[in-house]
Amino acid sequence: MRRSELLVLRWRDLDLVKGTVYVSQSLHHLRDKTLIFRQTKTAKGRRTVALPTSCMLEMINHKEEQQAIKTMLGESFTESDLVFSQPDGSPLLPDTISHAWTKIAIRAGIKGIRLHDARHSHASFMLKQGTHPKIVQERLGHASIQTTLDVYSHVVPGLQEAAAKRFDEMLMPKAKIEVEEKIG
Repeated sequence: MRRSELLVLRWRDLDLVKGTVYVSQSLHHLRDKTLIFRQTKTAKGRRTVALPTSCMLEMINHKEEQQAIKTMLGESFTESDLVFSQPDGSPLLPDTISHAWTKIAIRAGIKGIRLHDARHSHASFMLKQGTHPKIVQERLGHASIQTTLDVYSHVVPGLQEAAAKRFDEMLMPKAKIEVEEKIG
């Protein structure tokens, strides 16, 4: 997800049983310091994303911690239903998250990695594992498959060779055995 999508994510957007999150909005910090919630730019941006079990466990733990803070603050807690918020429930500022990410990355020994780069890494890993580009497009919320292919096609070298191999295996399964016998 994009930073702006994460910062407006509400608990009602998560299905902790199914392990999914529904993305429908993004947060924008205007020049006059106003924070506004908007629908995503495109219909493809509004999407349901399946989350891995490890992420769901983290989300459950986070919800419990947030509930404890909410109970402790009582009436001074701003009821926003935001998953990621200030301790009082109000929205986080986008730059605050980026700065926190940078500090964590540096402490982990990873310099020069932006928060948005984690999104790129996720897409690259999925493609390298053989996930169909259409699924990657849907997860990222790209308006078209062309955007996904333009940005990430370089990450998967050998696609041409793999396609030729699969084509041969389908048409001539014995050809592979013959080649191996002749080569030795």
